[in-house]
Amino acid sequence: MKNRKFQRKIENFTCIVCGGKVKGNGFTDHCPQCLFSKHLDENPGDRRATCGGLMEPFAAEIKSEKIIIYYQCQKCGFRHRVKAAKNDNFEAILKLASRPFILQKEKKQAD
Repeated sequence: MKNRKFQRKIENFTCIVCGGKVKGNGFTDHCPQCLFSKHLDENPGDRRATCGGLMEPFAAEIKSEKIIIYYQCQKCGFRHRVKAAKNDNFEAILKLASRPFILQKEKKQAD
């Protein structure tokens, strides 16, 4: 049985997409500049995923006054969503939010 408990990991990293230096706070799971992430976890913070693929942000929406960013792994197709962080690039979020969400889902499933 999988352990679904969140595991806080404080890790700094350099984004492999834009080269930005990211200072982790234990909840950081994506680059706040370009919003890309890396497929490292099966459950938040466990670092048990063996894929290691690039997690592309493909959509964003507002739910209950929080911004949610949706991701899909470019290697294995795994999808997940996270709440946007306060220091995330708002212009990048707006670009994601301006895309038709349903079309993005269909596009990713068709690939």
